[in-house]
Amino acid sequence: MKPIRIGNLELRNPVLTASGTFGYGTEYADFVDFNRLGGIIVKGTTLHAREGNPYPRMAETPSGMLNAVGLQNKGVAHFADVIYPSICDLPTNVIVNVSGSTIDDYVAVAERIDTLEKIPAIELNISCPNVKQGGMAFGVTPDGAASVVRAVRAAYHKTLIVKLSPNVTDIVQIARAVEEAGADSVSLINTLLGMAIDAEKRRPILSTVTGGLSGPAVKPVALRMVWQVAHAVHIPVIGLGGIMSGTDAIEFLLAGAKAVQVGTANFVDPAVTMHIVDEMEDYLRRHGMNEWDEVTMKD
Repeated sequence: MKPIRIGNLELRNPVLTASGTFGYGTEYADFVDFNRLGGIIVKGTTLHAREGNPYPRMAETPSGMLNAVGLQNKGVAHFADVIYPSICDLPTNVIVNVSGSTIDDYVAVAERIDTLEKIPAIELNISCPNVKQGGMAFGVTPDGAASVVRAVRAAYHKTLIVKLSPNVTDIVQIARAVEEAGADSVSLINTLLGMAIDAEKRRPILSTVTGGLSGPAVKPVALRMVWQVAHAVHIPVIGLGGIMSGTDAIEFLLAGAKAVQVGTANFVDPAVTMHIVDEMEDYLRRHGMNEWDEVTMKD
């Protein structure tokens, strides 16, 4: 089958792993054949090391989970010097999720990643709080989202994917803004803002009170937003949110996505991406399709 093109990125199939759910890939080496993945997106990387939020920072919810890990990582220099040499020869696309608290942070991380020959793309997490604007996330307004993308686009020369927040009034406006600012692709959705309470203790379960909701519970919202954005922009859309099976992934392709990311399901079954690839390939065979771009909605 023809590879899937996302900017200058070529994927052997539509299945990627979502940032924050797959570590740096090597943790899953005993469960996954990297040759059978379109790519992996490693955990969020920031300019400086981050300890993350205090515990507890994860909570199970009906049909999903809340997390408030807080982008724990050792910074981009550690990634480039220590992590990159151990993953650069994995037989799949390795993509780095980039986060920051200021535009300068994003640019600095992107510039460092740009020098790493075997990292063909980055994914910008614009759901991060902008410390210069009182903590409001960059990605909740078209102007804020575009300002980050425009600055990174000027500094970064490979494929630029922008991960969109669902916690907005109109995700289509955000998607169009980042497309115009130079994004090669958008991925959506990031987690929905949620909360869990311990009734017996009469207090929030998460140390941060609120956190990001992921898992099957968010899939209908994610599908709706992917459908809306895919019909509004001209760049490829990568869909994610609650994908647990090959059928789930196919639904995102039918909604207009060119590729998908598997996230929370990796915690349930570390080999789930292999099952999803098998199920998607079986779907193509059963429907007499020879290429991934044939998976489209009927008129």
